[in-house]
Amino acid sequence: MNFIPSNLFTWQNLANLVDILVVWYVLYKVLSMIRGTKAVQLLKGIIVIFLIKLISWVLNLHTVSFLMDQLINWGIIVIVIIFQPEIRRGLEHLGRLPLFSSTSNEEGKTKNHLIESLDQAIQYMSKRRIGALITLEMNTGLEEYVETGIDLDAEVTGALLINIFIPNTPLHDGAVIVRKNRISVAAAYLPLSESNTIPKELGTRHRAAVGISEVTDAITIVVSEETGGVMITRNGHMMLDLTREEYLKYLHAQLADSSNESSRSLFDVFSIHRGRGKQNEKDNK
Repeated sequence: MNFIPSNLFTWQNLANLVDILVVWYVLYKVLSMIRGTKAVQLLKGIIVIFLIKLISWVLNLHTVSFLMDQLINWGIIVIVIIFQPEIRRGLEHLGRLPLFSSTSNEEGKTKNHLIESLDQAIQYMSKRRIGALITLEMNTGLEEYVETGIDLDAEVTGALLINIFIPNTPLHDGAVIVRKNRISVAAAYLPLSESNTIPKELGTRHRAAVGISEVTDAITIVVSEETGGVMITRNGHMMLDLTREEYLKYLHAQLADSSNESSRSLFDVFSIHRGRGKQNEKDNK
């Protein structure tokens, strides 16, 4: 202890340590958020610009240095424009904190019927390999995607969901969006993810499910037309090839449980982050 300076453990040093840890945590979360998206390539381009600026400063390349200065000076505005989807996603994550959200007990009871209807439809379509895409609105509004669909405003039932996705019917192509425990629209268009970490064997429905999960906190259920496998996406995560027990447990935790913390921890147990295998998911459980 004699070798430790007496002024090491001060409030100022502690504040500096907390400051550094917060900055590193924010950087880690930002990098995790943009991993596997086009923002990674843009970030590499920004790094290249700073390297060119550094080299031009060392070699006294005044014209190149001037051009790089202009790029950097206007860089903040450019970054806001280019990274608009990622910035929006980050702000939506902040808005989903428990401080800003609440769930009533009555709503939780009503969602039990929703889960039963979803289960009936999923089981029927999975056994017969009928492709389906169902998005459940959570805290983030889906109005811009609802506008692309065909209005239904109907009670959620397993029979109705099955009939919507029967092949070669007018409503089967696209997504069903469920809002406030009712089927709002069918045949809606969802944004396709551009992530290169999505397995190539997954089709357009799966890519659309990941895409909507990257920009909203919606829960999206996919039934594969090729294999009959069930996938759930949320917050940029994929849960692949779920059994009936697994997706029911997850849906009950997310929709029927009023505790955000318990549902989030269960999500961490089941989630496969962008392409991790089914075996890893079971190991985490």
